[in-house]
Amino acid sequence: MPDSPTRPVDVLTVTGVSRVTPSVRRIVLSGTSAAAAAAGPTVSLLVPRVDDPAPRWPEVQRDGRVVWPAGAHGVSLRSYTARRQDADRGEVEIDFVLHGDGPAAAWAGAAVPGATLAVAGGGPLGDRPAGWLLLAGDETALPAVARILAAAPPSTRGVALVEVADAAEEQPLVAPDGVEVRWLHRDGTPPGEGTLLVDAVAALDRPEGGDLFAWVAAESAAVRAIRADLRGRWGLGRAQHHAIGYWRRGRAMSPAG
Repeated sequence: MPDSPTRPVDVLTVTGVSRVTPSVRRIVLSGTSAAAAAAGPTVSLLVPRVDDPAPRWPEVQRDGRVVWPAGAHGVSLRSYTARRQDADRGEVEIDFVLHGDGPAAAWAGAAVPGATLAVAGGGPLGDRPAGWLLLAGDETALPAVARILAAAPPSTRGVALVEVADAAEEQPLVAPDGVEVRWLHRDGTPPGEGTLLVDAVAALDRPEGGDLFAWVAAESAAVRAIRADLRGRWGLGRAQHHAIGYWRRGRAMSPAG
């Protein structure tokens, strides 16, 4: 009998909920060891409607494409970064930014132990080691920034620019001694409406040499402007940078980190 062309998604159960900052809620999800290992660092989350006790989950093809059930199902696909994975404990930790009214923010705001969420697959962050590292992102990129900094070799130099609402939204980050972490505060400007992150990158001088890498993730328009600066003024090639729009102003936010 031939193998099935699709597989079930991994369904995880909420086991812990905590408030990290005023706008960030951390959800601990529990499942099998294999599911936890596969869920990241970039993870495709399947988010049900709030208070839906029996979501109609899709399946996943061998090439990773999601196969949706016929008719209404109420499940949304969103890309996030796992803040932490522990295959031995079967745990995945996701930080959700609660501003906005998208399905993921709504689900996270209402999540309690016992609620379910599904995972369709995982992927890389797009980073790579370099002697000099630039990280630029907003609060949606904080889980990825934290993972990249924690994994960076101790000799790494560079700067991490993180845009958040205000000082209350700052989070502890473990970074090599040679990497400066700079917090950029919007101080009342709504997310996606200012140029704080773009201006901060524009104010940097390009470091000497070619052993450098820039990783950028934020609102799409800001990312486009920063990418143009890095390609033009900095002269970075494709292998020297990764820039991705994590969300778009005026639309439901896709990842929250």
